[in-house]
Amino acid sequence: MGAPGRAEPAGPRGWSRSGSSGLRSGDERGERGYLAGESPLLSPELRGETPPGSACPPRPFPVSPALAMADGCGTGKEPPYPGAAAALRRWEQLRRRAAAPWARGLLAVAAGLGLFYAALRVPLRLRDGLAAVTVFLSTLTPKFYFALTVTSSFISGLIFVFEWWHFRKYGTSFIEQVSVSHLRPLIGGVENSPPAPAAFSAGENEANRQNMPECKMWRNPLNLFRGAEYSRYMWVTGKEPLTYYDMNLSAQDHQNFFTCDTDALRPSDTGRDTNVLVYVKRRLAMCARKLGRIRESVKMMRDLMKEFPLLSMLNIHENLLEALLELQAYADVQAVLAKYDDISLPKSAAICYTAALLKARAVSERFSPETAFKRGLSTAEINAVEAIHRAVEFNPHVPKYLLEMKSLVLPPEHILKRGDSEAVAYAFFHLQHWKRIEGALHLLHCTWEGTFRMIPYPLEKGHLFYPYPSCTETADRELLPTFHEVSVYPQKELPFFIHFTAGLCSFSAMLALLTHQFPELMVVFAKAVLRVLWPVSAPSVLASG
Repeated sequence: MGAPGRAEPAGPRGWSRSGSSGLRSGDERGERGYLAGESPLLSPELRGETPPGSACPPRPFPVSPALAMADGCGTGKEPPYPGAAAALRRWEQLRRRAAAPWARGLLAVAAGLGLFYAALRVPLRLRDGLAAVTVFLSTLTPKFYFALTVTSSFISGLIFVFEWWHFRKYGTSFIEQVSVSHLRPLIGGVENSPPAPAAFSAGENEANRQNMPECKMWRNPLNLFRGAEYSRYMWVTGKEPLTYYDMNLSAQDHQNFFTCDTDALRPSDTGRDTNVLVYVKRRLAMCARKLGRIRESVKMMRDLMKEFPLLSMLNIHENLLEALLELQAYADVQAVLAKYDDISLPKSAAICYTAALLKARAVSERFSPETAFKRGLSTAEINAVEAIHRAVEFNPHVPKYLLEMKSLVLPPEHILKRGDSEAVAYAFFHLQHWKRIEGALHLLHCTWEGTFRMIPYPLEKGHLFYPYPSCTETADRELLPTFHEVSVYPQKELPFFIHFTAGLCSFSAMLALLTHQFPELMVVFAKAVLRVLWPVSAPSVLASG
């Protein structure tokens, strides 16, 4: 019973809430139905029962709602379509019979027989297809074979030229790159991406720097060219001397160099004033060096290094080394090297090759390969050769520029240590110092290639330095102009697809030439090839052709 003064909601049709007896009887029927595995929401007609006063016969099994509606049972109406009830009844019977175990076994046997028939029929059809292809090929004229081989040679030649151009420009095979990037994921492979190049900041310790390759961009310490010289170079050659990437790095350097952390609060501009002072003094010293006032330039650099000893990352000592070499003050050069050519400090091509130049100077005048081969190398010569090997291991691109085996370009404003950009910058300013010392370039020419015998796997293990970084080629292509042929170390082998396309083009061209010169003989050769490929179905057809 409901609460006094509160109207009870009307329940679903067939359920009585007017008294407790009706509700109780409904609950009892629902409980019995659930316990018997039946749903209390199904009507007696859908459960196969005959309701009181119904003309429908009782069914021994539950039926679907569609069948009950087709019979018209429980609705008080006749079926909407004559014969629908019989059709649906037959469908129910077929569905029950198909679900039986024996019916499933029969279907499995039928499927097996179908597969067996297909397995026997496919080879027969394949045999007939091969025979048809053989008949078609046997009726072809020599002109067809000539056109086929010429077309194949032309297409494979185009692919070979494109592969070669892509390899020369980007250092990779286009077909191999597409296969790795797009086809391998489709067949379930995992793309092996190369490890990201490591870049070091000034705060990292020397242990990490020695164990991992460095691919950080450095400001070129010897660079003094400005817009007038670059414009004159472009006017004479018609080529851009700088890349946008290099100029963008210069803009970022100026923004970072002339901005200090206190600019937001502006209580003091001491940090920025120091940066400006160092920058201006160094540029003045470089201008004095370029104008020929070398002693004045050396004094300004020494004073600057004494006043700001912590700013070694600006590499002012490399400017000082070059100016002292111009003065031929080799004792002072050795003193600077003794301070900065230390194992705990970052190396550079200027430091390593200057050390090699000083040791080569002591023996280069009297050095002769024939004499050294007969009597062996002296202690001083061994030291000079080892210094050259050390310098070549650090940057293997420099000797070709010093020996003028490669042409120089204007150096970029940024360099990559151990890369081609550093080699260009060093050789551009130091080639004259090597030429000034008699026999130094000859000694370099005789000994520099011996370095590579000590480091057969430079990307995996070094001799005196950490392994050569694999990121230099990509970075140098960003720093150096496009018309410059970037030096690559170690030299990459030609990809497989270049050899494959070259061989395919040559083979197709040879077949085209032979078909043009000896058409009848090449037709006989083609039929012999078909006889080898299809020995079962081809002989009779080829013999008749």
